[in-house]
Amino acid sequence: MERREHTYGYEDAAGVTPPPWTGPAVGLMDLDAFFASVEMLDHPEWRGKPLIVGGDADSRGVHSAMASAEAQRLCPQAIWTHGHFDRYREVSAQVMAILAEETPRVERVSIDEAFIDITPGRFAPEDPLLVARRISDRVA
Repeated sequence: MERREHTYGYEDAAGVTPPPWTGPAVGLMDLDAFFASVEMLDHPEWRGKPLIVGGDADSRGVHSAMASAEAQRLCPQAIWTHGHFDRYREVSAQVMAILAEETPRVERVSIDEAFIDITPGRFAPEDPLLVARRISDRVA
C-alpha cells in the first residue's frame, strides 16, 4: 500500500506543530443523549429544556437505572415523549454515512456508536485529529 504525506493544519496550545502521527489511529464516535438530540432536532422549541425520551411518568422506567416516578419527582418540569425509533435509525444512518466518507473501516457498535480506523496513510493523508474534528463539525 502506498504511503502518502500527512497534512497538518493545527498547532498545540503552545503554538507548536506536533510531529507527524505515526502508528494506528482508531476513533470512537459516541453520540451522547442521541434520542433526546434527535427529538430536539425535530422539536426546536424543546431545546434547552429538560427532555425525557421514554414514555410517560406513569410508566415503569426512563431507563434501567431510574424509575419514571423518580425522574418526575426530580424533574417535574420535564417534557416527556415516546421514542421514535424509525427517526433515530434514519439520523443514525446519516451519521454513519459521514463516517464512511472518511474511512471504509467503520465498525458500528450500536445506533449511536461506532469505531473508525483513521490511521494516516491508509485512507486519508491527514492527521487523525483533523479527521475527528471534521467529523465532529459535520455531525454537530
